[in-house]
Amino acid sequence: MAENSYVFGGERRETPESSEQGTLNSWIDRRREVDSFLRAVLDEAIPGGASLAYVFGSGLLYLFLSQVITGMFLVLYYVPSADHAHTTVAYITKEVMSGSFIRGIHAYGSSAIIIVLLLHVTQTFLYGSYKGRRKILWLAGCALFALMLGMSFTGYLLPWDQKAYFATTVGTNILTYIPVVGNSLKSLLRGGTEMGTLTLSRFFVLHVLLIPAFILFCIAIHLFAFRKAGPAGPVQGDPETLKKTTEPFYPKQVLFDAIFALVIIGCLGLLAHYAPVELGPKANPIDTQYVPRPEWYYIPVFQWLKYWESGLAVIGILVIPSFVALLFVALPFLDRRPERRPWKRPVAVSIYGFIFIGLGALGAISHRNDLRDLNIAPQLAKQRADVEAFMKKPFQPELAGPSLIAATVALTNPVAAQGLKVYDQGGCAECHGNDLAGTSSAPPLIGVGDKYDSAKLESLLKEPTDAMTDGGMTSPDLKDEDLKVLIAFLEAVK
Repeated sequence: MAENSYVFGGERRETPESSEQGTLNSWIDRRREVDSFLRAVLDEAIPGGASLAYVFGSGLLYLFLSQVITGMFLVLYYVPSADHAHTTVAYITKEVMSGSFIRGIHAYGSSAIIIVLLLHVTQTFLYGSYKGRRKILWLAGCALFALMLGMSFTGYLLPWDQKAYFATTVGTNILTYIPVVGNSLKSLLRGGTEMGTLTLSRFFVLHVLLIPAFILFCIAIHLFAFRKAGPAGPVQGDPETLKKTTEPFYPKQVLFDAIFALVIIGCLGLLAHYAPVELGPKANPIDTQYVPRPEWYYIPVFQWLKYWESGLAVIGILVIPSFVALLFVALPFLDRRPERRPWKRPVAVSIYGFIFIGLGALGAISHRNDLRDLNIAPQLAKQRADVEAFMKKPFQPELAGPSLIAATVALTNPVAAQGLKVYDQGGCAECHGNDLAGTSSAPPLIGVGDKYDSAKLESLLKEPTDAMTDGGMTSPDLKDEDLKVLIAFLEAVK
């Protein structure tokens, strides 16, 4: 007899403890149906048995959860404004404990999603898993593909460094090729005609709230459709043989999925630790020399756009990509034959392979052209050197209201006020910034009066050093009186 029950009048009765425990378990099971849900998921029949070819869907789900978790940590420090975004990302990268590692997991996770997504789409296509009762499953997957690309695009701008700013500028300019509504869409996405704080805030909302919400919705539809249709199974084999080799999802497929997730964890961790994600200098919109290059998975599209002149741009940028995307989405409606074996579908497989080989070739051509172009290659090398130099610098917190410092000095010192006018009229702000906080082209000037006396400042202005001239500094053509008030202004902004 069990210790938690007894017999009374020939009838077995439960003790209060066992009765309460049983009631609690029944309450949970009735309301949440945990056991039945787990049984339904883990006992899912897989025709032909478990396979490593089926791990990509689970891998994508893990990567999405990883992006959500690491993104939550990054949001704790991030401020989506043109003034503070770059500084907060620099603080995460250089000062926060494990901040660089978490940012690396998040950044490399974005690329990993694209890679695993392409593998998943390729496996689905080659196995013909879109055929039969899987149209909704395919459509939800296509929507997830587009949303994941949108996540990568919106997240790319958030660091607000040179690369992010100019690559996103090029990306948003593509919208102008859409007839009638193109310019309106670009203004809506940017929050105006130029890139700024409104652009950052809108990209941030899209990246953190709207797109993830749509992704969760599409994941729910995708999983529901998968549960209804069931696994497609291998591409060949008679039904009787497949029935004999059918296995439940648990334990073998769960083990395969767990191993794949561990491989992803290991790869992301190693990359984040040994190859930390870099951050370049803060975005400088007036830098006309910068050569933008997008993330690697957008490079083929970037190269494709170069082949279309302005008159035919709408064909290459809008018509052809839209046609290919439409064919891709409509695939289960166009290919209705039950045949799933790839070697029996040579035309479809050849077209699919041609597209992927073409994208790879475009990426290789873009890289080769950058190396051979005598104008672009040195600039890209300089940009790379700027990124490395910025990463080596210690974190510099934002100055407390640099624009206020200049304004206060002008109000309290009449001579410095005249110097501020010379500073503005002489074009000094183009490189050193309106608030003297510096840009990627020139260092900040606040505090320069503590570093040099008036004689040294005058000497540097009249005869810039080699390093200053290499950065584009020229001796200002000023009258002696204007030069004196400018020096007085620089000495006062401490």
